[in-house]
Amino acid sequence: MSEKQSTGGQLGLAAVWAIAVGGMVGGGIFSTLGVVMSSAGHWAALSFVLGGLVAYATGHSLAALTVAKDEAGGIYTFLRDLKFTRLARWSAWVLLAGYVLTCAVYAYTFGAYLGQAIDGPGWLPPAMASAVILAMTAINLRGAGQAAGVEIAIVAIKLAILAALAAFGLSQFEADKLSIAQQPGLIGIVIGAASVFMAYEGFELVAYDYDEMKDRKRVMRRIMPLAIGSAALIYVLVALAVPMLTGTQAVIEDGEVALSRAGQAALGTPGLIAVTIAAALSTASAINATLFSSARLAREVAQDGGLPGALGRENSEGSPYWAVLLLAAGALALAVMGGLDGLVSGASVVFLLVFGTLNALAVKENVGKRWITLPGAVLAFAALAVLLLHMAKLI
Repeated sequence: MSEKQSTGGQLGLAAVWAIAVGGMVGGGIFSTLGVVMSSAGHWAALSFVLGGLVAYATGHSLAALTVAKDEAGGIYTFLRDLKFTRLARWSAWVLLAGYVLTCAVYAYTFGAYLGQAIDGPGWLPPAMASAVILAMTAINLRGAGQAAGVEIAIVAIKLAILAALAAFGLSQFEADKLSIAQQPGLIGIVIGAASVFMAYEGFELVAYDYDEMKDRKRVMRRIMPLAIGSAALIYVLVALAVPMLTGTQAVIEDGEVALSRAGQAALGTPGLIAVTIAAALSTASAINATLFSSARLAREVAQDGGLPGALGRENSEGSPYWAVLLLAAGALALAVMGGLDGLVSGASVVFLLVFGTLNALAVKENVGKRWITLPGAVLAFAALAVLLLHMAKLI
């Protein structure tokens, strides 16, 4: 392998970190805080820690598999190269369904935050959700994709706003404010972690950009603990801080706009505007990045014969336009239908299944540290089982 081939492209550690953190925080904390608190109550921060541990193990497995094979891709590529053709195609279908669900969650959240800030009529949030999907679809059809510098700037802005909100809330910390009438037990903490696992979806997008990284093997080994650790830290701090401003019960009742309510409680209208800007930037950039990566996954699978050939067709800008349009249409329909809890739980089911399989694959291939990859597989599948039982109202 030549030196040019081994060092890769132009994405440095900061850019890759921004892509990974942007993918996770893009809609995660803005849309899921009320969901996790409804299950875990005052232990919501612990739910985010448990979810982060599973995400870290999965990131470790993904990095180990990517470096060992030294090629861009994710679970579909790994399974295909190992000749598990049918399983690879199923994984692609499942993963694409997960990306449609996450885009729907991001768009729903985008509409909810803008609707809350404007205090408009009931039709405004779904209209804004539709508008952001259409706008990001247009950007993708023009082949714009991901701009590393823009992504770094967006991540810096939203993390600064979230950090300020967390600092303000924690400065008024009182343990009693975390309490709700009926406190959950251990199972509530696990249900909370499983229900919002989609908040950690996004770090796997960097595997698609592996060939574009400078010194790609070194960056890939380092990025997962840095990116997942950053996301987990901000989630935990926000989960502890926001109830200090509005109370845990209010966070549950406010649902998808809990953070804007907290911003308003902290600083009045400027706080509401700042959090709304962070939510809008986060969700819009996450929709763009997810459409960009998932459409190219669909193109790769179509070119391998696992999806209809039309999904592999490109326009003059190099964009797989049919894939972009179909993924966006599915996300738009789900976003307009609403039901945040169902969308979040559905996406979490998909990613727990995919990430559990990814950890199991790392164990099978004997890459990475087994004391990380094996518990990662067990915990992901255990959380999946708990979530499915909870959705079936059996626990």
